[in-house]
Amino acid sequence: MVTEKKLTSSRLESGAGYHQPASFSPQPVTVESPALEVMTDLRLVPAATIDPETHIDVANQAMIARGVRSLLVVDRGANVIGVVTARDILGERPMQMVSKRGMRHDEIRVVDVMTPGSEIEVLEMGDVLRARVGAIVETLKRTGRQHALVVDHDVVANRQMVRGIFSASQVARQLGIPMHNTEVARTFAEIEAAISQDATV
Repeated sequence: MVTEKKLTSSRLESGAGYHQPASFSPQPVTVESPALEVMTDLRLVPAATIDPETHIDVANQAMIARGVRSLLVVDRGANVIGVVTARDILGERPMQMVSKRGMRHDEIRVVDVMTPGSEIEVLEMGDVLRARVGAIVETLKRTGRQHALVVDHDVVANRQMVRGIFSASQVARQLGIPMHNTEVARTFAEIEAAISQDATV
């Protein structure tokens, strides 16, 4: 039997720091940086998910707890059936449910305000690998949403898989643009202004 040698230990030094995942402390980028640098990769960061029958107030608290503004809506089979954002929950959709369907606020569930999977445009991972940050900004602007899903294909299971997420607010942060709780139009106006400034320097 081989006797393993004991490792040498020492005291933690005063002022020691600690490593954190890059996705939670994003590095500054430019519009020419690879798009992957602003994508949340679900192979590295656990996906923020929610059950479709969860009450919208609970979903909002889940977003706050995770520090995100969108959640993947998944069923019991771990299939992605939609996306719900802070804007969906805090915007006009709940009031529309109250007025159009006669629902009470405490009856409104995620499934009532989410964007269903059939309406979600996705980006292919192969295209993202060749793209720059500027192309992601243009894509988000064209769809008029603050988030975009990136998919690849699981050959073994033979099904599409959500691989990553682009967020306008994260892109802005990494471009060095101060972010507030703004509407989509203002978000992209700020991003474009910063891009124009970079171009004239």
